[in-house]
Order: sequence, then structure tokens, then C-alpha cells
Amino acid sequence: MSVVLVTGADRGIGNALCRACHARGDDVVAACLGDSDELRALGLRVEPGVDVTSDDAVGGLAQRLADTGMDLDLLINNAGIAGQDALGALDYDAIRRQLEVNALGPLRVTEALLDRLKPGATVAFITSRIGSLGDNRSGGLYGYRISKCAANMVAVNLAHDLAKRDVAAVVLHPGMVATGMTFDDERREARPASEAAAALLERIDRARPGAPPAFWHAPERTIIPW
Repeated sequence: MSVVLVTGADRGIGNALCRACHARGDDVVAACLGDSDELRALGLRVEPGVDVTSDDAVGGLAQRLADTGMDLDLLINNAGIAGQDALGALDYDAIRRQLEVNALGPLRVTEALLDRLKPGATVAFITSRIGSLGDNRSGGLYGYRISKCAANMVAVNLAHDLAKRDVAAVVLHPGMVATGMTFDDERREARPASEAAAALLERIDRARPGAPPAFWHAPERTIIPW
């Protein structure tokens, strides 16, 4: 049985990942910004109040895991936010907030939990193809694009350092998913979060320490340009 920790577990893809991991027999820690009685009722360990932008919140989570001697086979950095914006009406505070959550959040969580990662463990980063430089054909969405591009660099940088600890890293785009973060004009093409979770876990399970970092479109099983 693997021990899995998922951030942003109280909604959307994070919630679906927790359920999928629990269904296959994993011991799941659901790190939630708010709380989740429904996950707790399933028998998962719920850690409420885990704000990935807070040193105290993330450090507290790490300490609680250390106090119980819990080590991780899989860490899924999933917590994220998305905002719509356009040139001429940019909200720079909103852009900074997206950078804090989407890019610095996974860095803060991974660093805090380094000593909890078992040799042979995997760290997964749920980002978005919207952060790809090579795939940007439309512009717009400045805050979201910038933050996810930065998140990809965080993931690649960590992949090199984690490999020295015999820990794998994998960078994943979940596809268009029907969650609270999905923009209105995308909902017609969006798939259920449960389908996205299954595709993500299939790719995560293939990760191996030391493999060259790649940006995977999980549902299509293809590589996205950085």
C-alpha cells in the first residue's frame, strides 16, 4: 500500500485524485485549503487549512507527518488557482497571487516534505499546457500563463535535485476538466474530474527517478513543448 499526499484536495481534480487513490488501496492524506467531511467519511486522513502560500501552514503539515512517522510514496502538487485577464486591464495583485499559489506553492510544499519522501518516491506537478511557451498561440491570460510557466520551471529544477535523492518527478497537464477553475467558454469540451484523475495516475505510475523531465499531456499520452 502506497502513502499518497494530495494538495488542493477539497475540490476538483485534487478531490478526484484522492478518491481514485483511496479506491485502489492507497493510504491518502488529503491536504485541503478548507476542509472535507466527505473525504474524512471515506476514511482518508484530512489535513484542513493547508494554504500552500503559507510557511506556517505548510511547515505545520510537515511537522504533523513527522510526528506520526508518516513517509510518502507519492506527493501530488495539485493546488492551484486561475484567473481571467487581458492586456489593458491587468490586476497585478491577482497575478502575484497566482504566482504564489501555482508556482511557489509546489516549491514550498516539496521542500517542506523532502524528509518525508521515501527513496523511490514520486513528486507529481499538476500544471497546464497554458504555461507552455512553445504552445502559446493566442496570448491573453497573463497571470495564469505566467504562473504555470513558472511552475513548470520549478518542477524541472526540482526534478534534477530530487533525482539525487532517488525521487522521481513528473510534470502533467490534465486536459480540459470540468472543475470550479474551468472558464465558462471551455465547459463544453471539459471532461469529468474522475476521468482526468485516472489519466494522471496512469502517467504518474510510470515515473522513474532520474528520467529526463518531460511535460506530459496525460489524457493524450503526448509530450507538450516547454
